[in-house]
Amino acid sequence: MTDFKFSSLFGDSLESKTNDGKTVDTDTTLSGKTVMIYFSAHWCPPCRGFTPKLCDFYNNFKKTNSDFEIVFVSSDRDEAAFKEYYGEMPFLGLPYSNRDAKAALSKKFKVNGIPSLMVVGSDGETINKDGRTCVMEDPSGAKFPWKPPAFEDVFKGELEGQGGKKVDASELASKFLMIYFSAHWCPPCRGFTPDLVQVYNKMKESRDDFELVFASSDRDQKSFEEYFGEMPWLALPFSNREAKNELSKLFEVEGIPSLVVLGPEVDGKREVINASARGSASLDNIADFPWSPKPYSELSATVECNGSDINESTAIIVLCEAADDDEQKEIKGIVKELAEKHKEEGSDLLFFYGTSSSGAVPRVRELCKVPESKFETVMIKLDIPDKGGYYISDCTDITAENVASFIKDSGDRKQLG
Repeated sequence: MTDFKFSSLFGDSLESKTNDGKTVDTDTTLSGKTVMIYFSAHWCPPCRGFTPKLCDFYNNFKKTNSDFEIVFVSSDRDEAAFKEYYGEMPFLGLPYSNRDAKAALSKKFKVNGIPSLMVVGSDGETINKDGRTCVMEDPSGAKFPWKPPAFEDVFKGELEGQGGKKVDASELASKFLMIYFSAHWCPPCRGFTPDLVQVYNKMKESRDDFELVFASSDRDQKSFEEYFGEMPWLALPFSNREAKNELSKLFEVEGIPSLVVLGPEVDGKREVINASARGSASLDNIADFPWSPKPYSELSATVECNGSDINESTAIIVLCEAADDDEQKEIKGIVKELAEKHKEEGSDLLFFYGTSSSGAVPRVRELCKVPESKFETVMIKLDIPDKGGYYISDCTDITAENVASFIKDSGDRKQLG
């Protein structure tokens, strides 16, 4: 019997359609059940298109399965819109007044768009983050709760090498494994692939305890073959679309290029070391392979660090493009030291430094209304999960004490957009 309390997610009570308009006790109602959390809003056209399908699924599946529930979490703009929209739904709802719980749920499950449907087990652990696709593909619920297959169940069989070479996936069991999601039609992929080729070849000069496998998002076999011809590594056969799609779901690949690093097999299973390793894969960073996530990154190269990105977690950013080499080195050292300290303390803050006007740096300056023309060193706290909030420090003297003070007291909140 699980000790997990769903009230830790939703609060003590939920709206119900089966209790004469009265709320129901959260833990009593949801205890021992698989819970689907539905983030949606009436103003959102895709939501209005999906909601009737979810209602049909709920009504039909409830006839034979009582050990699941759905909780609607509203992104509507006022309570009147919530009531109108919730009036169409047969399941439970988070009271609209509980905005704090709504915000916490959106942040916990990293909801960047709606409609979004999370599937959570009775123990509070997330089973599937793409319940919407599952409902559309399996409207009868035959595979409910749609637990994704293990990597080892998907990544098996024959892989392709150059010149018609064939390699069985089992031959790579003792090696670190990189999976590269990419496609020829994607300009950022075509820009990154030559760099990755250099990294791969350079690494192969000194070690052979790793391999890289291309998982293609190309549109046809011909495009796959043309693009794969530029690569020195292995590839998942293009015909194995099911495995490619399952891997994309397993690693939550929402955009390409994407690079995942896994450890060697231990007792038949691999551990994911870095699910967002694109920013780490550079010639300057070969010595750090297998690129375990760090709580800091160079914003000029990537918006990801510590297994998250600036769209999903609060980030402390120091932009210092105009600083000289010695100043930048000192700033990077300060940021790294604070990032490691916060990680040890269990904080989920991300830390970035931006040392050149490339990558996401110009965009962050634009969003936070810090003119690029000035290029002065600036500290920013970017909190996109908090409805696009951000904070700018008046202090341009970057010391460990000043950055720590800014983290503790960030000043007045500003709004993106």
